[in-house]
Amino acid sequence: MKKELIISHEDEQSKIALLEDGRLFELHEQEDKSEFVVGDLFIGKVKKLAPNLNAAFVSIGYEKDAFLHYQDLGPQFLTYKKFLQDTVSKRQPHSSLKNFDIQKEIPKGGIIDKVLAKDDAVILQITKEPISTKGPRISTQISLTGRFLVLIPFDKSVSISKKINSSEEKDRLKTLIESIKPEGFGVIIRTVAEGKKVAELHNDMNQLIQKWETTFKNLQKNKVPSKLLSEEDKASSILRDNFNADFVSIICDDEQMVDDMRSYIEVIAPERKNIVQFYDKPIPLLEYYNVEKQMKQSFGKHVNIPSSKGAYLVIEHTEALHVIDVNSGNNLSSGAGSSNKEHALTVNKMAATEIARQLRLRDMGGIIVVDFIDMINPDHRRDLYEHFKNEMSRDKARHKILPPSKFGLIQLTRQRTKPEKVIKTKEDNPNIDGEILAPIVVVERMEEVIRNLIQTEKGKLFLHVHPFVEAYLTKGLMSIQAKWYLKYKKWVTIIPRDSFKYLEYKMVNSKKEELMSYSN
Repeated sequence: MKKELIISHEDEQSKIALLEDGRLFELHEQEDKSEFVVGDLFIGKVKKLAPNLNAAFVSIGYEKDAFLHYQDLGPQFLTYKKFLQDTVSKRQPHSSLKNFDIQKEIPKGGIIDKVLAKDDAVILQITKEPISTKGPRISTQISLTGRFLVLIPFDKSVSISKKINSSEEKDRLKTLIESIKPEGFGVIIRTVAEGKKVAELHNDMNQLIQKWETTFKNLQKNKVPSKLLSEEDKASSILRDNFNADFVSIICDDEQMVDDMRSYIEVIAPERKNIVQFYDKPIPLLEYYNVEKQMKQSFGKHVNIPSSKGAYLVIEHTEALHVIDVNSGNNLSSGAGSSNKEHALTVNKMAATEIARQLRLRDMGGIIVVDFIDMINPDHRRDLYEHFKNEMSRDKARHKILPPSKFGLIQLTRQRTKPEKVIKTKEDNPNIDGEILAPIVVVERMEEVIRNLIQTEKGKLFLHVHPFVEAYLTKGLMSIQAKWYLKYKKWVTIIPRDSFKYLEYKMVNSKKEELMSYSN
């Protein structure tokens, strides 16, 4: 699998697109002045206790107070509290935790007002960005994430990712990390650490310790509320969590960002720093790499399933959950033959692949219910379930998938740490007030119609469209019309109609019978 990272910087905002084999799988937007990002460390002040929720509301400088539940305090909360007090009072002169007095752990089922009081200062980390009317979700259990390691203050354990299967590799990594980790810190060894050399792991550890020293220096300033440590920019965090041998290029149109990423890659993989390229062509970067077209096609209520010959998804959002319906289109006959059952499984698998992509692309979180095409055979349902789990395995967000229910529904939950990505795919109607489908989506629908009609219509096909659309479809030697011919081995005659509205079209056969029509 070839991965490409496309980063466009415009109007104090970065758009980051992750392509896998040319298809858009992730899309991130980040403002230059974004102050509250997952992973950021703050010092905050308790504004209000809510004993009925067993939680507190903490001021960190955002318009809405952050929410801190008792379960998010972490067992070492009292130790963090003492460390903060000692640092502010200068009793703790350095960032080392070598001889720091570890306090008693707080009970798991405790009550918030037994360990916190109004106006208390706390060290905290953002775990969920502000969404809608809600403030950030926070935790006082701090973790500093590197490429290979996660450093946890006031912990002694060394744990290893469950995805590393080799017992020999586990022993090697654990022995190595225990020999280099500073006293007073725990470490989680990430999956990507498998097979890495001592120097790489040691370098990652040193960078994490440097982050902790920066946090300590900012704590000494005793400004409440204030930010102690910023998470890396989105591009660097994507590189940190995803960068591997599959990356073939990283393209950016901002020189400063290019230099920063080259410096980052030079640290983690110096032999591959040249894959970062600066883009300075007049055509906008996202347009040049076909990202904007894919955004129009991939967002919206209806999403076509690639290579499915007409099947599509209907994605609905409610207050409580997300619902995804799989429609076969004209794919399945009404019969109940074995071939139709096999075809239903095939379409469902294609849909599962596209759904896994859509969840990453839109960053959908919470409860998600998927209504697949009905399958009577229990082996087919089991096959679909395993296929869906496999497709979702590439998703970095925590998720849990349940087996198909008695009604054939698959339910899953997916971690949500920031607002869902919503992109408007409809445009202003040039004819009347209201909205229409994006023109690029309409052209895609035309192709779907042509592909389906070719299977049933043996004679000539005629496509009636507005003259502007006709010009678009027929321009150039390798026009869209010519590409359709090469793809489907059938020529579609395009007829301009002055009476048609901008995005109106109609398919007609050689007998002048209307086969399909659309009007905005």
